[in-house]
Amino acid sequence: MPQFAANLTMLWTEVPFLDRFERAARAGFRAVEFLFPYPYDAGELKSRLDAHGLRLVLHNLPAGNWDAGERGIACLPGREAEFREGVATAIHYATALGVPRVNCLVGKTPDGVDAATVHATVVGNLRHAARALAAHGIQLLVEPINTFDIPGFWLSRTADAIALIDAVGEPNVMLQYDIYHAQRTEGELAATIERYRSRIGHVQLADNPGRHEPGTGEINYPFLFAHLDRLGYAGHVGCEYRPATTTDAGLTWLTHLAVSRT
Repeated sequence: MPQFAANLTMLWTEVPFLDRFERAARAGFRAVEFLFPYPYDAGELKSRLDAHGLRLVLHNLPAGNWDAGERGIACLPGREAEFREGVATAIHYATALGVPRVNCLVGKTPDGVDAATVHATVVGNLRHAARALAAHGIQLLVEPINTFDIPGFWLSRTADAIALIDAVGEPNVMLQYDIYHAQRTEGELAATIERYRSRIGHVQLADNPGRHEPGTGEINYPFLFAHLDRLGYAGHVGCEYRPATTTDAGLTWLTHLAVSRT
């Protein structure tokens, strides 16, 4: 079975962020992920990880003004210098925390800019990020996001993400396959995972509808977990969902499926 990482941005939101590391370890996880480390001192995060025997397997590049609604800046012409500064910041945290992969949210399509310019901006930014991260042995991930949850997001389909990765042309760029986003956008989960298995660097999950834990919606997660296992996926699956009730109550799905949290 796949290994599971607790997403600390989405889980245990009833407690302060730095206290969620202890909650994840108490629940049996040995790996965590979250959106952004940047509000916190890298040394403090490292201390929390070490104290609870946890590995941080993923965080994102800086994504602009999140509170103002930005969801990435890689596709925004004129923000290239800010993007590059964000890459340097991400490398500082990733190297300090031993993070093997960093995800890029490309952002919402800008108004009044032609499609070719937007595409060239994304490719150029991702190529810079990939090369900078490769110098530190870090993988760059690119994630399609459904446009129901984030209207206007520039990248929403798996095949388009693969084409973008090919255009960037750097060997350390991989696909982040979020099962929830893929289900909302295109379905065909098992076939898509199999088709692009060699291009997938990380997987995330939530059920649909509601973006809650597996077993609350329409996705056949026991089948998909077995499918990932058959295909030889050895990476982590990030539990990036909103608990239907409380986080701890919702973790019964892990027990029922007898899956690994390491």
